[in-house]
Amino acid sequence: MATTRTVIPLSETPPLRELWQYSRGHRGRVILAFCLSVANKIFDIAPELLIGAAVDIVVTTHGETFVGRVTGVSNRMDQLTILVVATVVIWLLESASEYLAIVTWRNLSQRLEHEARMDCYRHVQDLEMAYFEDQSSGGLMAVLNDDVNQLERFLDMGPHKLTITAANVVFVGITFLVMSPKLALVAFVPIPVIVIGSLRYQRRLQPRYAKVRAAAGVIGDALTNGLGGIATIKAFNAQKREIERVRVDSDAYRVANEEAIVTSTAFRPLIRTAVLAGFAMTLIFGGRAAIQGTLAVGFFSTLVYMTQRLLWPLVDLGEVLDNYQRAMASCRRIFGLLGTKPGIVPGTRDLVEPVRGDIEFRDVHFAYGTAEQEVLRGITLKFAAGETHAIVGATGAGKSTVLKVLLRLYEPTAGVVTLDGVAIDELTFRSLRGATGFVSQDVFLFQGTIRENLIYGRADATDAQIRRAAELAEAATFIEALPDGYDTVVGERGQKLSGGQRQRLTIARAILRDPRVLILDEATSAVDNETEAAIQRSLARVSVNRTTIVIAHRLSTVRHATCIHVLDAGRIVEEGTHDELVARGGLYHALWMVQTGEAAAPDAPEFDLR
Repeated sequence: MATTRTVIPLSETPPLRELWQYSRGHRGRVILAFCLSVANKIFDIAPELLIGAAVDIVVTTHGETFVGRVTGVSNRMDQLTILVVATVVIWLLESASEYLAIVTWRNLSQRLEHEARMDCYRHVQDLEMAYFEDQSSGGLMAVLNDDVNQLERFLDMGPHKLTITAANVVFVGITFLVMSPKLALVAFVPIPVIVIGSLRYQRRLQPRYAKVRAAAGVIGDALTNGLGGIATIKAFNAQKREIERVRVDSDAYRVANEEAIVTSTAFRPLIRTAVLAGFAMTLIFGGRAAIQGTLAVGFFSTLVYMTQRLLWPLVDLGEVLDNYQRAMASCRRIFGLLGTKPGIVPGTRDLVEPVRGDIEFRDVHFAYGTAEQEVLRGITLKFAAGETHAIVGATGAGKSTVLKVLLRLYEPTAGVVTLDGVAIDELTFRSLRGATGFVSQDVFLFQGTIRENLIYGRADATDAQIRRAAELAEAATFIEALPDGYDTVVGERGQKLSGGQRQRLTIARAILRDPRVLILDEATSAVDNETEAAIQRSLARVSVNRTTIVIAHRLSTVRHATCIHVLDAGRIVEEGTHDELVARGGLYHALWMVQTGEAAAPDAPEFDLR
């Protein structure tokens, strides 16, 4: 089965700049961590200076040593004792600074990971429904989880390693320039090679890791769809087909990673070759200078060790840059998601209490795609406060779209919708949606207990209020028959309950909210006739003094509505009570005759399925 792949938009701004701007609330912590890393590197290279001083003490038989000149101590054993004490202190400071630097960097990475994930999730919650129709849940999950984790993996140790590497080059360079400027030039010859190689490999890695992140989103889609549709997969005996689909996507992810690995791994041998060249030249030229007496033996010993301190840490630079490019590829997706502007933004007004529930649609148009694909074509409706109104029509007529526009899940392309005389695009979401209780035909329960699902829209509900809502939705009997009653865990999406039980719980959830406007979109489609009749009796009581809007295919469930609005191809073609519409002999009459069995349904097309 072919699928349309969608991708998260990538940020056009350099990711490192955006990351720096994003972390502006932690600048103090970043500066502290940076200073600790620099201090750690200072204490790390200090022992090499002490080694040189110790060699100077041992080999100098005549004249004053460097330590003697600095301390004024002439006895060489006392000088060695001073070096031992200094070494112990420096090692302790090096260990302490390393501990503090790593803890600070890693805690900072955890904070940024948490904030990035929450900011992305919060931003996703603010995006309009149309956005989710163009994106896959697997792709969004890859950003919220995998990409955010990839950023954390780099921030965990990457900045610390880059800082101590840079500090290492600076401080070792200063030491070389002080002791032997000529030897400094020799030792630093590999540095340009390493820098040029690093820049080259960064450019080559960038598109490869962008491809890896895109492949991760694709396989996330496949896994999410496979797990979410496991019942359908089993019912159609399609396990092998789904396994093959995941194999293809997983193999594409493997290939993308292998291409990146080939490039990133080649960096390390290049660095090792440069390190070898620099170390060899230091031994040759430094050793010749020491033999000729133009360089002190102690200084030569220090510079030999310093060369290793200078160059060997650069071997790990390849791994750091590898993680950096992975993180930057993730950053482009993270900040691309955060940079997506919501198409529907809340207003600034609140409804005046108490909310009456007067609703009006004035010449409302709506299209999911182009204007030629209009779903609503200039509908005008009035739902007076406290009345029950029904919207009926054939499948695809636009009934559910009316409700989604009312809740501002979608924005009309033209026209105005008002609640209590206020245009809904001027209202805050809290005020607009706080006045409504919605029961969708797509029943959804959250992983958790029955009680947690019922109080989802009213966290402060008492046990008595919860039970009353369950009774009105004809759910109390089956809930109390369960071993754990209201504390029964419903499973993911309520899979431990039957379809009818899930639907009754969603009705109870809406009733418990006690909204001024109750919206029911095929709210009884998954219950049996007996339960439906009981729920209809309950809803008749609940809807008193409350604006109720009902969408139903079964016309028998709405025959007692104050007014029935018949929708056909996005237009209101009839309005009136049940008896008025039946007597009129129009579209509603035809639908009623079909459902009561007094007229035959249109002939279905014949298909040869052989």
